[in-house]
Amino acid sequence: MKKSLLFVLLVFILNAKIFSQNDPVLFTVDGNPVHLSEFNYIYTKTNGSKADFSRASIEEYLDLYTKFKMKVARAKDMKLDTIPALQEELAGYRRQLADSYLTDKEVTEKLVKEAYDRIQKDISLSHILVKIDRNDTTTAWATAQNIKSRLAKGEDFETLAKEVSQDLNTQKNGGLLGFLTATLPDGFYALESAMYNTLVGKTSDVIRSPIGYHIIKVNAERPARGEIEVAHIMFRKTKEGIPQLFAKQKADSVYTQLKRGSSFETLAMQLSDDGNSTAKGGYLGFFGIGRYEMAFEDAAFNLAKDGDFSEPVESSIGWHIIKRISRKGIEPLDVMKSRLKARIQQDSRFELAKKSMVERIKRENNFAEAPSVLNDFIAQLDSTYLTFGWKKPEIKAQSELFKIASSSFKTEDFSNYLASNANRRLSYAVSAKNNLGEITRMMYDEYLNEQALAFEETQLETKYSDFKNLMREYEEGILLFEAIKMNVWDKATLDSVGLEKFHNTQRNKYMWNERAQIITYIVSDSAKAELDNIRMFAEKKQVKEVLKKFNKKKDIVSFSEETVEKDKRKAIESINWKVGSMTKPELDASDNTWRFYKIEKISPPTPKTLKEARGFVVADYQEFLEKQWMDELAAKYKVVVKKDVLDSIIK
Repeated sequence: MKKSLLFVLLVFILNAKIFSQNDPVLFTVDGNPVHLSEFNYIYTKTNGSKADFSRASIEEYLDLYTKFKMKVARAKDMKLDTIPALQEELAGYRRQLADSYLTDKEVTEKLVKEAYDRIQKDISLSHILVKIDRNDTTTAWATAQNIKSRLAKGEDFETLAKEVSQDLNTQKNGGLLGFLTATLPDGFYALESAMYNTLVGKTSDVIRSPIGYHIIKVNAERPARGEIEVAHIMFRKTKEGIPQLFAKQKADSVYTQLKRGSSFETLAMQLSDDGNSTAKGGYLGFFGIGRYEMAFEDAAFNLAKDGDFSEPVESSIGWHIIKRISRKGIEPLDVMKSRLKARIQQDSRFELAKKSMVERIKRENNFAEAPSVLNDFIAQLDSTYLTFGWKKPEIKAQSELFKIASSSFKTEDFSNYLASNANRRLSYAVSAKNNLGEITRMMYDEYLNEQALAFEETQLETKYSDFKNLMREYEEGILLFEAIKMNVWDKATLDSVGLEKFHNTQRNKYMWNERAQIITYIVSDSAKAELDNIRMFAEKKQVKEVLKKFNKKKDIVSFSEETVEKDKRKAIESINWKVGSMTKPELDASDNTWRFYKIEKISPPTPKTLKEARGFVVADYQEFLEKQWMDELAAKYKVVVKKDVLDSIIK
């Protein structure tokens, strides 16, 4: 027994020593270690391409980071990490960040690559639809299988679609949907997969979608068209229910004008019947396949180059002349990857990645379950289980349903889950036709998945160094912000006595340069002939005398007064900086008046009051307080740098 214990201790010591060697402590703050891996991560991330690991660069950043860590240490001593609002903010960030780690990244990458490969091709598709009655899917399934059997015996797909398809939009044209491309809307992943995996001219097996059972036929495929940017001029076939007999003739006439060089945008604004685009010169923006009618789409994509326009094209609503503005094909994967990933994460196909993650969690954490315990639980259920008033049965507390690592999940836990998710339980009752066992097993699968992902979330810091680094950054960033706010920013703005005292000690730093009292004389254009006389009189007299002399019959002269620092006013740059200097009159086109300026008085440099310099004083006071705070922290928190570790990373 003693030997066994000694062996365990020896292994622990050796592992600790190996870890210490691989990731040594670079420095400590008041005895709290900061490992080399943490410093390397933050140094590289912050400096990017400038992270050259030179001594000057490393030592400069080390100085910044030790000061940062002292501030964080002070924040923790102030118990800021116990403030509920900050804890909630950090927990919210963690949940958001964890989402990207709680899916199987390999499966996600495969789904992104699959979507990218699929968007390289457009597929022409026809289908036969059998709609589903939520209360009876069996009949719909049997109907779809019968149709599949008839096709297998050689019946014509188009003829059969016209006869039996329940898609009224495509039934008349033999089920033709036209060209489609990935990704299809949420819930249609199986249909999309069949569309790309079925050979041209062949039909698929029966496929389930949110609207029913489908059998599809692939008619053709082509390289993806991508997207095109267009404008159009449209002439409607009917307006307010009244047929427009000359719509085609109008379109032909405009087409002739365009060929002669008329402006497309001008004609669209003047003549087009599309009220949504006329103000924009007919501009419709970018679109891909499947958005507009096939005739419109084909005409647009058949335009050879930017600036080309089509002959009049007929659609169900009118005649269109289409102008190509630009066209873009499928972008490279590295450009589209983030967009495709975001699209997939909003799609139910993303459940594949989550399921794969759950299976991996089970494999890695000695998952074990007891089906007999679940069966015993189901046996205790009665008809009240199908109501909101169901009360969980009395269960042995130690009945274990499953185990993940050392975490045990008992029937009591599952029973609480069922009670708190009554809406979901009753929604499953519909699809399971009130089968108590089937409902419970579906709920059990969801509960198991949730608990597996919740367990994995608790392991993220241990398993993923980047997750740990990001969480540390965010937590310390929150604490630092709050600490600086309390010790520096709030104090600088709220401590009026301290601010006043600081300003008084620094008065000569906040100075006005020489300032001039400037009189702006404003003379109406009707008195233009008197302008020279007014200016000559103003040169020697005060403003009151000028107004009294020239405003006897009507007000033709007005003025404004302002104080201007030397070299701070463009309008008087040309003026000679001395009392009595004047500018020449200039016309102000904004109000059709004449203006000239006169320096009435010049004041020497003087200190600014606190009110006049407040913004600058507050900024400097904040800097002063932060330096004072850092001096206090340096005295309180001892920093010890391991020189040998520091030297080991210098290049």
